[in-house]
Amino acid sequence: MRLHRVLAAAALIAAAIAVPAPAAAAPSFAPVDRPGPELTVPAAELAKSITCTANAAVATEDVVLFVPGTTLTPQQDFGWNWFRALDRLGRPYCAVTLPDQAMSDAQVSAEYVVNAIRHVHRISGRQVDVVGHSQGGTEPRFALRFWPDLRPMVDDYVGLGATNHGSVVINAMCPPVLGCAPALWQQTLNSAYTRAMNSGQETFPGISYTAVYTRTDEFVQPNLDDSGTTSLRGGGGRIANVAVQDVCPANVAGEHLAVGTYDPTAYAIAMDALTHPGPADPARVPRETCGQLFMPGVDPVRFATDYAALTGVIAEQLALHGRVPAEPPLKPYVFATR
Repeated sequence: MRLHRVLAAAALIAAAIAVPAPAAAAPSFAPVDRPGPELTVPAAELAKSITCTANAAVATEDVVLFVPGTTLTPQQDFGWNWFRALDRLGRPYCAVTLPDQAMSDAQVSAEYVVNAIRHVHRISGRQVDVVGHSQGGTEPRFALRFWPDLRPMVDDYVGLGATNHGSVVINAMCPPVLGCAPALWQQTLNSAYTRAMNSGQETFPGISYTAVYTRTDEFVQPNLDDSGTTSLRGGGGRIANVAVQDVCPANVAGEHLAVGTYDPTAYAIAMDALTHPGPADPARVPRETCGQLFMPGVDPVRFATDYAALTGVIAEQLALHGRVPAEPPLKPYVFATR
């Protein structure tokens, strides 16, 4: 954990001295009601990317769909915390495994999420509650933006430390001389990917959006208030942008990985959204949550081992994954003319 924080501090220092690139001319993006394109990923690949609990097919409540963050599989991100918590509650859920551990083009990963939402809606006969951590909060929003047929299928969107507008810290991780993984380029501040995702309108009527963030996030910044990079604005959806510090002001330990994997306040905010109509209401979160160390599902005895395994996978992927010199080009379908 100490190495993790040293690397994060170095990234923040680099970000502070980085010179931002000149803004590109704003392109004309597709209308928000234009039907989405056909999926290009083979159907067999899409099918094997989805796993569900047995009760998802006979659900009596909305099924939760989990989307993991950069460098991670669903099991690595959610298997030692969220899955165990929902198993105890008997809540049905599914998860989608993104290609290349979510390190390659996020536009391709978004197709996996499009298919997953359709699949979960079809097998359950119910709306879908989407929960995404970090980059996993962007693919569902990209899917909802460019595949309008998904919008009636989704009830709740919950982003945990999502890079909804990119992060200046990631800019520092992608120096032009070295490059970085495609999905990291797409999470730089105001990247072409995030501009396309947020074009037209950021949210859609009929969907409740809860953006959970922490002001002490070391990787997703700026995130000091509800004007930060995780928060959502306008568009017609019902929105709650909630910092864990809005509920527990003394929470200074809630960092980027914590907010998606073990922070009890982030979990309580998310569950409030998933168990009530509309987005989360921080006033409903019990204040005793602030005295807890871990969210339900986390084994305190195994926490150090589980967390070390998580950070080890992230470090390995960031160090060894192939780098490219620039962000992947936007797909033709995102533009007004194609």
